[in-house]
Amino acid sequence: MEVKIEESWKEKLKNEFSKEYFEQLVEFIKSEYQNYKIYPPAKDIFNAFNLCSFHNTRVVIIGQDPYHGERQAHGLCFSVNEEVTPPPSLVNIFKEIKEDLNIPIPANGNLEHWAQQGVLLLNATLTVRAKQPGSHQNKGWEEFTDAVIKSISDEKQNVVFLLWGSYAQKKGAIIDRSKHLVLESAHPSPFSVHRGFSGNKHFSKTNDFLLSKNLPTINWK
Repeated sequence: MEVKIEESWKEKLKNEFSKEYFEQLVEFIKSEYQNYKIYPPAKDIFNAFNLCSFHNTRVVIIGQDPYHGERQAHGLCFSVNEEVTPPPSLVNIFKEIKEDLNIPIPANGNLEHWAQQGVLLLNATLTVRAKQPGSHQNKGWEEFTDAVIKSISDEKQNVVFLLWGSYAQKKGAIIDRSKHLVLESAHPSPFSVHRGFSGNKHFSKTNDFLLSKNLPTINWK
C-alpha cells in the first residue's frame, strides 16, 4: 500500500508521522485495506493535501467522514468523482453558491478545481469502511487532522475557515481567530440546511475577505 503526501505537508507534519498514535493508525489502516473494502482508494487518502499545498492553502473546509458508497470518495471532503451523482449536502452547497454568487449549478460534483486554487477540503477522518459510516473514527485520524488545523492556524495568517455544523465547529475550536476569518453555520445536509446554511453567503464573504487582504479570490464555479 503506497501512499504519498505532498512535500510541504510532509515537512510540516513530519513530527506527527513519527508519533506512536500515527504508527498505530498506519498499522490499523493497512490491515483494513487488506481485509475490507475501504474508501477512498489508498492512492487518494491524502488527495486534499496533494492538490492543495500548505503554502497555497487560503481556505479550509472541514468535513467529517469520507463518503462510504461505491466510487464516491476521492479524498476531498464533500467532493465526489465526476461519474457519481452529487449527494444531497453537495447539492445544497451548489444551491447556496448559485443563490450567493449567481453561479450555475455544475454538471458534476468533483471539487478538485477548488483544491487547486487553495481550498483545503479536509475530512476529520480520512478513511472509512464501505457502507459503514464512522467506522474509522477514534483510530487516530482526528488527532492527525487536528495537527493539520493547528499548523495552518499557527503558521499562516488570513486563512478563511468554513465550519459547517457542530462537529466542524468543535474541531475548529483551536483556530486563532485574531489571525484568521472563521465562518460558521449549520451543516448543508438536508436535515439542517434550513437552520442557517441556506443564505449564509459564506462564498462571497470568503472572497470579500481575501480581497480585503490583497489575496487571490476563489472561483467557486
